[in-house]
Amino acid sequence: MSMSTQHGGGNRKPSTKAVSGAKPKQGGDENLEDLDATAADETETSEESEESEKPAAKTTSARPKANPRKSAPVRKTAPGGAKRPAGSTRPAGKKIAPVKVKQGTSWGPIALFTTVGVLALGIIGFAGWQVYENGLSWQDRADRIEGLVDYRKTDKALVGQRDHVWGPQKYSMSPPVAGNHNQNWQRCLGDVYPAAIATEHALHSMEHGAVWITYRPDLPADQVETLAKKVRGNDYLLMSPFPDQDRPISLQAWGFQLKVDNAGDARVDEFIKALRQNASLEPGTPCSSGDIITETGSTPRDLGKDSGGGMPAQGN
Repeated sequence: MSMSTQHGGGNRKPSTKAVSGAKPKQGGDENLEDLDATAADETETSEESEESEKPAAKTTSARPKANPRKSAPVRKTAPGGAKRPAGSTRPAGKKIAPVKVKQGTSWGPIALFTTVGVLALGIIGFAGWQVYENGLSWQDRADRIEGLVDYRKTDKALVGQRDHVWGPQKYSMSPPVAGNHNQNWQRCLGDVYPAAIATEHALHSMEHGAVWITYRPDLPADQVETLAKKVRGNDYLLMSPFPDQDRPISLQAWGFQLKVDNAGDARVDEFIKALRQNASLEPGTPCSSGDIITETGSTPRDLGKDSGGGMPAQGN
């Protein structure tokens, strides 16, 4: 004998639609759950029908109800809380590359370091040059002077002539750099003589280590004064005009000679520095002692000859 079950709402067959996410039941429990699901669907359908039959409320301020099934989109913010400008299409999360600002070259420190470096090199170079210069002998310095003639190397016989004689003498060169000479020497305490002097006296001064500067009488006055400034007040220097020389200016030390055309020639100072006193054959003998001559004139003054002193000794 079969039994019939009454259902509210007529002869509607029970729904066999599986409930989403429901797990299947064992045995007869499946039918019971199906019946319950069917009843729930019918109830929901009835409620929706009643809602649709109600007239819609007229209001101007009503807002649409949010659908609980739809979740609001998550707003993405830029890193660090900064808002992106409207219309930006930059992908979210993309890092902004830092802008590199090109700075101008700072020339101040560079110029300072360069100046210091140049000064340091100059000081080192000058110190090295001084050491080199101080290590040179006077002969080395003389050899470096362009145009200088060293008769000690080219004419040793001439350089060796140094007897003391009376009266005027003849010389193979003009002005001479060596040879027999008068017993009296010309004063050489930085004396600038305005007229010619006797060669025989000047040679004796050179034997003591003096540098004798001669010039042609037609040398311009300003150049004469330039030479005079180098001589005045400086021991073992003397200067006088010499009419017969072939160049405007000539410098003599015992065994050495340099001829130039202009008083501003740097070799004039080089000659004086290298050879004054150094070229002496009688070092240490001053230009201010003994029978010295201060007068001008090309004829030698034989001081001591008339006193019966006889012939002066050689090399004195």
